[in-house]
Amino acid sequence: MRITHLDPSIVASGDPLDTSVLLWTRAVPIGSTLPDQSIPVCISFRIFDNSKISGHPVDSGDAFTSYDVDFTLKVEAKHLKPDTHYWFQFADCTNPKTVSPVGMTRTIANSNTPAAFVNGGKPLTLAVFSCSRYQDGYFNAYGVAAHNTSADIFVHLGDYIYESLGHGAAIGRMTLGRELATIADYRLRLNQYRTDVSLVAAHQKAPWITDDHEVADQAWKAGTADSNDTSVGCKFSPSGACFTDRKLAAVRAYHEWMPIRQVDPDDKLRIWRNFQIGKLLVRVLPVSDQYATNSLKIYNRSLMGSAQESWFFNTLSASKARGATWRVVGQQIVFTELDEDGECEYCAPYRPAAIDLITSMGVPCHDVWVVVDVDAWNGYRANRNRILDHLYGEQISNTIILSGDSHANWVSDLAHTNQTATYDPVTGNGAIGVEFAGTARYVGVNTDLQWSEGSYRGFFTLTLDPHQAKATYYAMRNISTPNLDAFASATFIVKAGANKLSRPVAGGSVRAGALKSHGRQT
Repeated sequence: MRITHLDPSIVASGDPLDTSVLLWTRAVPIGSTLPDQSIPVCISFRIFDNSKISGHPVDSGDAFTSYDVDFTLKVEAKHLKPDTHYWFQFADCTNPKTVSPVGMTRTIANSNTPAAFVNGGKPLTLAVFSCSRYQDGYFNAYGVAAHNTSADIFVHLGDYIYESLGHGAAIGRMTLGRELATIADYRLRLNQYRTDVSLVAAHQKAPWITDDHEVADQAWKAGTADSNDTSVGCKFSPSGACFTDRKLAAVRAYHEWMPIRQVDPDDKLRIWRNFQIGKLLVRVLPVSDQYATNSLKIYNRSLMGSAQESWFFNTLSASKARGATWRVVGQQIVFTELDEDGECEYCAPYRPAAIDLITSMGVPCHDVWVVVDVDAWNGYRANRNRILDHLYGEQISNTIILSGDSHANWVSDLAHTNQTATYDPVTGNGAIGVEFAGTARYVGVNTDLQWSEGSYRGFFTLTLDPHQAKATYYAMRNISTPNLDAFASATFIVKAGANKLSRPVAGGSVRAGALKSHGRQT
């Protein structure tokens, strides 16, 4: 049975280790009729150490895919050298001339490699993305990262797909199907996303590390913004499905379509894991919402769950003990506290009750309403405080948190909320790390926040070496058509051991957004 060479989602790679990497493809049988569900499709793979894919492959083999997994296929290429680039290709076992595009991937450095020798002694660059909503515009940011940067690894922090429909017809981006509920729904949406030329290019260019199951808006362990497992919750959602059914369908499709390893065969929700990239950094990926509780008592809610939280603390401490320079924590939602003038999210329109509830939680609420985003870390303050206490208490330095889910860009120092006695927002002294993310429009009222920008879609790169980390934000000028028209909107430096943004922040100048203060050089 021949495979189609026209499938635009044809190759990807991900979860690189020092001697192996996952390779992914999708091989749909050609024909106008539905394929026989009982017949598997045989696919061969080869991986080479040169771009001409010539000579003897480093690893090769055959594998089978079928209707049961949407004709997707993941194989692990093994016997690879650490910190090395590779090129790979798939083919039809029965017709070797039917081949996929060539994909480029790489391994990471062995965990014992000195920081100065990681990536051959050159800085290592991550391209960081989140919140990709098909109907809102073309994914040009992926293309800019693939074609116009030297990113070594692509990182996606969540919302790789959206379950909603939206209005994209005017720019040719109408989403197919309905609000996602079944396995067929999620597969259709993932397939449609992979028709975007920039996303295709990004998957072919480098290995990906992803860290979020895509289920629905504001998902937690027992529900979403519009569904749960009660009789009312199963009917309320436009999807017409109970939450557990949606979650299992979403997780299954996610593992079919993404080049991600199954961390625990007994817990398909678990994707929290870490990547030790020599002694330059440990890349830590905790997952949040699938383990989150939903009590309105913000100080008692847990986002991570006890098992994951314990693993997270142990991983941070172990990385310090083994001498890793940087700890890069990728996760899905805003970590720094952000207070915005507006309407209380879960108690409006009852102003007196809202004020009583907010002030009982220690949040100042004078003559304005204060938005408490219960879907971000603002809604899980005890959990957030324990993380900061661990970093301060164990004196774990050089921590950089990467966050998504917020549809804009912002940068801040990491410190306990409103602790101006121990943290100076002008100099950055007293901070324990830095957060790079994408929202917040209210720079002035947030102590830790140093820069925000909400007008452009885009991404940022994080470039690390033993001496500093540099984050460069890229803004797309136009997402209504496919193009690579972008500019660097701001650049930030974090010196190793400083645990704060270098002053003056962004060198004192940005090309977009609001810079809180130029500060003073320290």
